Amino acid sequence: MAHVLTKPAPTAPPAPPRRSRRRRDILVGWSFILPNFVGFALFTLVPMLAAFALAFLEWDSYSAPEWVGLDNFAKLIDDENFHVALRNTLFYAAGHIPLTLVAALGLAMALNRKLRGVPFFRTAAFFPYITSLVAVAVVWNMLFNPTAGPVNQVLEAIGVSDPPRWVASTDWAMPAVIITSVWRDMGYYMVLYLAGLQTIPKEYYEAARVDGANAWQRFWSITVPCLRPTTFFVVVMLTIQSFKVLDLIVVMTDGGPGRSTLVLAQLVYREGITEGQFGYSSAIALVLFVIVLTVTVVQFRINERRSAS
Repeated sequence: MAHVLTKPAPTAPPAPPRRSRRRRDILVGWSFILPNFVGFALFTLVPMLAAFALAFLEWDSYSAPEWVGLDNFAKLIDDENFHVALRNTLFYAAGHIPLTLVAALGLAMALNRKLRGVPFFRTAAFFPYITSLVAVAVVWNMLFNPTAGPVNQVLEAIGVSDPPRWVASTDWAMPAVIITSVWRDMGYYMVLYLAGLQTIPKEYYEAARVDGANAWQRFWSITVPCLRPTTFFVVVMLTIQSFKVLDLIVVMTDGGPGRSTLVLAQLVYREGITEGQFGYSSAIALVLFVIVLTVTVVQFRINERRSAS
């Protein structure tokens, strides 16, 4: 009987040691995050640390930095421009945050329905956020023109005999900027609210209807509590955005008329870039950072207490 020669089955290659596999995974992970981390360190972290150090120095870029301690912060107490910019920043935040919140939520609820043309209207509402800010500012300046602008023409048509002068008025320039900012930003936050609304189970509303709850009761008892995490995120983002507003004001009013729309971020730019007082400019920036950080921490504390209750 002939013997059949069988070829031995190929053996699997030995598995790499666990330590080598773990090292390889770590290197792969670092290769993904390292470019972003390097960019953050070079363009965000290092400038922040430099600005923090400059706040305690006097430097005009032409001479050697000189240590002045808290003199830059003491100068803020008597600086009328700083007081005006702080008031204007707070006024802008007090108007921009709640109006954008309400407008975004209202848009989201109106467009969270299966109706014909809803995708078009969602896109139209979001489009201003990705439009060139310069174009937005120029168009709204034309709309707010006190003599030939459509806004005042509409006001006169409905019986307002003396409409505001808007960006040409010290009293109405900031409200005009707030209106423009709300119109531009509400589409972005509408998308966030739409995502939050679509996570609410429909069974909640059906059960509320069975219990006889009307639309207003369903809104306060179901929609608002379920949207609390989204609202918290939106408020935090709006707060940070409001306190560091700069670009829209520079293009629309450049801080005027007078100092009626001068804000802290613009004052930082003027003192640092225009006047060359980098130490004093950094002190203003540090104060702005502390204000934003304090408000944000307070918001987190309030949210934690509400979540625990």
